[in-house]
Amino acid sequence: MNPILLDWIGYVASLIVLVSLLMSSIKKLRWINLIGALLFGAYGFLIGSFPTGFMNLGIVVIDVYYLVRMYLSKEYFRVLPIQNDTEYLSYFLDFYKEDINRFSDIEKIDFNHAEVKLYLLRNMTPAGIFICNKYNSNTLEIVLDYAIPLYRDFKLGMFIFESQKLYFLGKGYNRFIVSTNNDDHIKYVKKMGFVESKIGNDIYYTKTIE
Repeated sequence: MNPILLDWIGYVASLIVLVSLLMSSIKKLRWINLIGALLFGAYGFLIGSFPTGFMNLGIVVIDVYYLVRMYLSKEYFRVLPIQNDTEYLSYFLDFYKEDINRFSDIEKIDFNHAEVKLYLLRNMTPAGIFICNKYNSNTLEIVLDYAIPLYRDFKLGMFIFESQKLYFLGKGYNRFIVSTNNDDHIKYVKKMGFVESKIGNDIYYTKTIE
């Protein structure tokens, strides 16, 4: 094989492995690292460096093992009501403030008077916060729907909007609205089944549950 092409395979494999280490999501890290290890392993065998090839083959096996465990493991989700002025809430918001402010302005959220205030637990770990204000008699306006980076894989969203329907219906609400201009947030709400709607002169994303 062309030596220059071999060099480029090595460079690309190295870059992919490096990028994998920048992922905050463990699942993304494993998938990208798997691709990089496959390419790096092939590179090792092609240049006759069997230690490099077999080492990366071992990394592939490890990545596959943990990915299978992630996809087959049964996770436990739960909502936990947030009490007003809790010390933990202050610590949580302060710790993730910079990341949260990419999606919502914490300073504009009135936590004390919110209609719905929930911690989202994943395997008993506080993995996110869900805050809503009352918009009208049957509609909640989402002012904060936040998952910490480690658990940003849509599972919390599916849990809150699908598995917890009865919680909101029991409170008399069957509709959610959210206003956002953040591209990542828009991608997320559309993934959750929200549709773009115009209310007055403003653009919202809405979802009805039943």
